[in-house]
Amino acid sequence: MLDNKKILITGGTGSFGKKFIATVFENYKPAQMIVYSRDELKQFEMRETFPTEHFPIKYCIGDVRDGERLYRISHDVDFIIHAAALKQV
Repeated sequence: MLDNKKILITGGTGSFGKKFIATVFENYKPAQMIVYSRDELKQFEMRETFPTEHFPIKYCIGDVRDGERLYRISHDVDFIIHAAALKQV
């Protein structure tokens, strides 16, 4: 189902996003996974687990509240997984 598909995941560096990405790569061969999140440090850390040299991942800094950027990044995407969340503690 996800083989050869381009997948965008917003909030991709969060707990759900990390597990989703791991599960996808264990079971499918996507053409590309786009990780879209605001957290540069978490993206850096995620690159250690999923380096772009071995996984078809594109890391993008952005906020889901930036509709124009989100629209541009979702061009030619087959599936969008919306896992971004704003939390207030």
